[in-house]
Amino acid sequence: MLPPLLLLDVDGVLNALDRGDAPDRVRGTFAGYLLSWDPTVTQRLADWHAEGTVELQWLTTWAGNADLLLAEPMGLPRGLRVHERADGEGPSGYTSSLGGAPNWWKLGAARAVVAEDPTRRTVWIDDDLALRAEDTQAFLAENPQVYVVAPDLETGLTHGHLDAVEAWLVSGS
Repeated sequence: MLPPLLLLDVDGVLNALDRGDAPDRVRGTFAGYLLSWDPTVTQRLADWHAEGTVELQWLTTWAGNADLLLAEPMGLPRGLRVHERADGEGPSGYTSSLGGAPNWWKLGAARAVVAEDPTRRTVWIDDDLALRAEDTQAFLAENPQVYVVAPDLETGLTHGHLDAVEAWLVSGS
């Protein structure tokens, strides 16, 4: 049996906008951007992946650069599956869908991932989930096997978030 998936964003999740005042964070410049992350959080994610607790996959605007530039410095495994934007999508991440409603590109990617194996449990971590709650409501209502975490972009993913994910994974619901 395959482990649950964990769809992972970078900015606002691993890379927190902490203004450089959080002493426990590691900082590095990648593709001209200064990133700040908690190495104990990324280590915990890497351990989960190595132990088979979850299968990490990238769902981030960093796309392949998450694997190429960020994985090793952040202590995450290389070679993770990367979900990228579909061709033709505008810079805002929205395209028109049938009926003219906005469609967040990451929601489309998450839908596709869940459709590949609707029985597989999935954790989706993205700070934009709080902003896109209206967009994702129907998807989440239709897919109780999906658990979402929306960290605050200034603090990013915390051990409290990971504790909640772990509790959900153990609960089996």
